[in-house]
Amino acid sequence: MNSAFFSVFSFPRALLMAAPDGVAGGAAGGNALVSFVPFILIIAIFYFLIIRPQNKKQKETQKMLGALKKGDKIVTIGGIHGTIQKVKEGSVIVKVDENTKMEFSRSAISSVEAAAKEADDDDGEEKKIEEKKDEKGGGEKS
Repeated sequence: MNSAFFSVFSFPRALLMAAPDGVAGGAAGGNALVSFVPFILIIAIFYFLIIRPQNKKQKETQKMLGALKKGDKIVTIGGIHGTIQKVKEGSVIVKVDENTKMEFSRSAISSVEAAAKEADDDDGEEKKIEEKKDEKGGGEKS
């Protein structure tokens, strides 16, 4: 056992003894730094191309799921379209058809198509435009 123990530790010692004289000085530290530059670049590329965009997307998804409210039109990850009828802590009840309501986990929601407030605003603006047209049309007919 003693010979095996010493042979394991003698190998690095033999490598150091076989190194050229110029390499053993300050140049070895510079080569070590230069050899780590590609690894540092690869890590930076992974961060900017993969990790950072994924974290950004995850934050946006969490923000969207936290802002769910009654009346939002949503699409689930299974492709089911519906309108939120009730929001619970970990789930939502979605009205899929006139008589069909389903309960989904919040994490099963992939996107919000339209918010209830935006839909109301759009309907109100369209009604105002139609009323103005009617008023103008009524004045011309008289």
